[in-house]
Amino acid sequence: MTEGEETRRGVAGSVQSVERAVSVLEALARSGGAGVTEIADEIGVHKSTASRLIGVLESRGLVDQEKERGKYYLGAGILRLAGAAAIRLDISQESAPVCRRLAEATGETANVAVLDGDAAVNIMQARGPAEVAAYNWLGRRTPLHATASGKVLLAAMPTAVRESLLAREQERFTARTVTAPAALRATADEVAAEGFAITREELEAGLNAVAAPVRRYDGTVIGAIGVSGPVYRMGEERLSELAESCTSAAGELSRRLGFGS
Repeated sequence: MTEGEETRRGVAGSVQSVERAVSVLEALARSGGAGVTEIADEIGVHKSTASRLIGVLESRGLVDQEKERGKYYLGAGILRLAGAAAIRLDISQESAPVCRRLAEATGETANVAVLDGDAAVNIMQARGPAEVAAYNWLGRRTPLHATASGKVLLAAMPTAVRESLLAREQERFTARTVTAPAALRATADEVAAEGFAITREELEAGLNAVAAPVRRYDGTVIGAIGVSGPVYRMGEERLSELAESCTSAAGELSRRLGFGS
């Protein structure tokens, strides 16, 4: 067997294991609780295979066992995953009117972004009445170090996670892109202290942006809301005004998500 064939076989086996693990979770969701034999019959595998799958899921907190009866059921880890999905859904639903008002008030393109691994992804957008609108950012993943929303999210990260990201080589998009870890670290501290972030032609030449953090009920930053537009409309003299508008919108959206209530 060649190395390529071994690799393909390994990938196929991994995919099959994932499919079976998901089938176990779906089976437990339908039944509310089941033993190893029942689960094996339900997903069509040998009892030993089902036992191994359950063991992995149990080690991650996705499955728990009733010690007295020996049955398995969905664990608290499922709630953690569901909670994360619910938070993203909440901010997407609640941000629409706030985003529209911000766009109308500033005349610029307003966006709401959330963290997606090592990038920011824009989940809501509203265009202002200005003649020349900015690029369509909806659904686009943008770098944390070169965008206003990204810098807000970077500033809110746990120190260890942020340091891990800053240890990587950062891509330079324009002559003004900040890539040095020390400079990005200082910027993150500044953003955390001031409550907003500004980028000046760091992602694209001629494009400026401002963003502020959105918080959930416990104060955790779960997103950023901001505006972006051409330099000739968003020059230095206007950036502080836009920072106030974004901070106000972020406060409104945070309250809608339960923060400070």
